Amino acid sequence: MTPPAASRSSFAEAFTVYLRPRVLIVLLLGFASGLPLALSGSTLAVWLTESDISVATIGLFSLVGLPYTIKFLWAPIVDAVDVPFLSQRFGRRRGWLIFSQILLIAAIVALGLCDPVTNLSLVVFGAVMLAAASATQDIVIDAFRVESLDTREQAAGMAGYVAAYRVGMLVAGAGILALVAWFEYTGQPKGLAWTWGYVVAAGLMGIGLVATVLAREPEGLERPPVKDAADVVNRVVTTAYGAFADFLSRPSAVAILLFVLLFKFCDAFAGVLTAPFVLKIGFDKETYAAIVKGVGFAAAMLGGFAGGMIARALPLSTSLWIGGLLQMVSNLVFSWQALMGANVAALTFTIVVENFTGAIGTVIFVAYLSALCGDRAHTATQYALLTALAAVGRTVLASGGGFVAEASGWFLFFIITAASAIPSFVLLWWLQMRGHFDQLGQKSPGQVF
Repeated sequence: MTPPAASRSSFAEAFTVYLRPRVLIVLLLGFASGLPLALSGSTLAVWLTESDISVATIGLFSLVGLPYTIKFLWAPIVDAVDVPFLSQRFGRRRGWLIFSQILLIAAIVALGLCDPVTNLSLVVFGAVMLAAASATQDIVIDAFRVESLDTREQAAGMAGYVAAYRVGMLVAGAGILALVAWFEYTGQPKGLAWTWGYVVAAGLMGIGLVATVLAREPEGLERPPVKDAADVVNRVVTTAYGAFADFLSRPSAVAILLFVLLFKFCDAFAGVLTAPFVLKIGFDKETYAAIVKGVGFAAAMLGGFAGGMIARALPLSTSLWIGGLLQMVSNLVFSWQALMGANVAALTFTIVVENFTGAIGTVIFVAYLSALCGDRAHTATQYALLTALAAVGRTVLASGGGFVAEASGWFLFFIITAASAIPSFVLLWWLQMRGHFDQLGQKSPGQVF
């Protein structure tokens, strides 16, 4: 039996790791990473809905997230090339972070100045620019986190990052929606209220900028200066080729990539239209903010812890089965909500189920992606490739959701989204039969980091 004193010492050590400067920096960067996503996603969808933009068009707006999908294309550039002046002053990783964060602040303000009613194409351009800057920041943060934390800090850093990421999403979702509602309450015109909401969000990105300036550049990243343009191209090509060739040489590589593409698709297919669904069945944006973003946040946090417990107790393949099935079943609860209509208690239950199960699936899925990035020399580029591929589900594949919802009605739409999980189950079974998870060592989230 472990002595009580040893247990207390172990608990104290586990707690104090979260107070280490490097872990705290990663936590703040998690907030900066989570903030932009809703501004070009669910929050923007509410703005468009209030501007009387059609559901079909709002569904197509998921395509503005394409930069998250194709970010692997410029991840080798981030790995191989320095940002002029900033990288010399702050280091390679911090230079790229500051550069992407400045672009993000500018893009958020620019999007807030747009008017969906008079110039929807300008809104599209602003949202794409925001997503591109955000995707670049994500590439750099992933690399910075892996390179700056030692082995004993990785788990705590990832846990803090995910929690802060969700806080950032909550602030950009419920927080900005509540702020816009308050601006309207004080007499500001609707368009100006949304502009000020996005300006405040841009100011909050300063948290990530301050964290980057205060951070220490990871060690061992010095490189010889770039000689010329040919040297830049050679570095980028070499980095990209090494990362992709390493991954594609693995057994069942194509099936693995298809599984990564489809595992979260059913969740994203329904999720991209959650905001229009809630508003169209009779709820206002204040209720949406309080329940979907507020209660949903708490449920997602609990789901994250539950996902970690499941994956620690069970093999990774079994955990993926559980996460996938829970995501599938949660979509059917939305069909029930469509029958219930504007019932606050029903919506609360629906959102709790959806966020709790979705978070379980996400934790297990991130662990799987991390296990796939076995070569540390290519972690940043390979992780960018995998997360970009996973983002296809909520961008390209989910972009037609609005047309499906308009043609089928909400009740049948969510049944269709649940059925869309079946191909991922077929791939999961096939990979299991091929011994894929045995090759990964059946790593669990607790073992990955």
